[in-house]
Amino acid sequence: MRVISVETMTVRIPLKPERRMISALGRHEVSEFVLVRLQTDEGIEGVGEATVTPRWSGETRWSAQAMIAHVIAPVIMGVDPKDIAEIESRLDAVAVGNWFAKAAVEMACWDIVGRAAGKPVFELLGGACRPLTIRNRFSLGAYEPALAAERAKERVASGFTTIKVKVGTELRADVARVRAVRDAIGSDIELTIDANGGWSESAACECLSALADCNIRLVEQPLVRGNYTGLKRLRERMGCKIIADESCFDEVEAAELIAQNCCDVLSIYPGKQGGIARARRIAEMAGEHGVACTIGSNLEWDIAARAMMHFIVATPNMRVDVYPGDCLGPFYHEFSIAQNPLVIEGPFTTLNVAPGLGVDVDWDRVKTHRID
Repeated sequence: MRVISVETMTVRIPLKPERRMISALGRHEVSEFVLVRLQTDEGIEGVGEATVTPRWSGETRWSAQAMIAHVIAPVIMGVDPKDIAEIESRLDAVAVGNWFAKAAVEMACWDIVGRAAGKPVFELLGGACRPLTIRNRFSLGAYEPALAAERAKERVASGFTTIKVKVGTELRADVARVRAVRDAIGSDIELTIDANGGWSESAACECLSALADCNIRLVEQPLVRGNYTGLKRLRERMGCKIIADESCFDEVEAAELIAQNCCDVLSIYPGKQGGIARARRIAEMAGEHGVACTIGSNLEWDIAARAMMHFIVATPNMRVDVYPGDCLGPFYHEFSIAQNPLVIEGPFTTLNVAPGLGVDVDWDRVKTHRID
């Protein structure tokens, strides 16, 4: 079986008004992501999704589409999609970084392999090591305190037991927002915060000190990406548990975070890591050093969210049972591009057992909302 064509298309889907995200990185109100279709000489098609957000990963819909169409496609023509290692090697040979673009191609290969074998991807990865239904946390944007409190109460009422609040904005506003949410949800609900690298070290210390009585379980990416020394110092000084997200895109960064004792948990997911195989290697390496992993999110649609679910279900060190993550991306958007949308009910997301990624794309809807 060989790859004979690669097609890319950009699609625009707005977020639901009440789910539009505000963080230290700005506002995310509309998603413009790139879809990939790989065709093989045996007539089997695979799909992938590049969940690009320029202020977060540096990739844009234009760069991802051009990268896939003009740089990646030529080097994977004629390659067997079952040879994931060869695909990965060829992608790295022609481009540095561009993790979400690479991930879209890699997940399309997994989709093809699973469809050809008549098996879901998680079985190709060694089989399920946890139930196909996982519990998620809910991420609240950096809203003004009263609105944040109201939405937190709504999510708790719908069954969520972990709420994550975006911080990393103005210090007093961060403190007021987190306090309002803690007051609204009570003491029994787990509360985490995520600064998206928006704090300086001094601001992080000040804010965490001001929130010392709020029982913050985890602090996600308090400092800018790459500041390993500061992250380690903050963790030791404040005695807080830290999740590294923006600091961990590749295996070298993951190894550095682990070696320097910078964090308690790694937030990893196929898109950010450049594919399912790379994400698995990072999770395995972290597990060998006693560092747990959880799933992060870039507000994915159904294709990338399916890839995340297969990865979670088949990877032992994805400790979503202890540290709930985010696999709710389709729920944030106004509509789905899938004929069979991912099942999301309250805090629970359930993976199906269809071959490949298990998603059937509604190409008519894609054409209606295509913007390239």
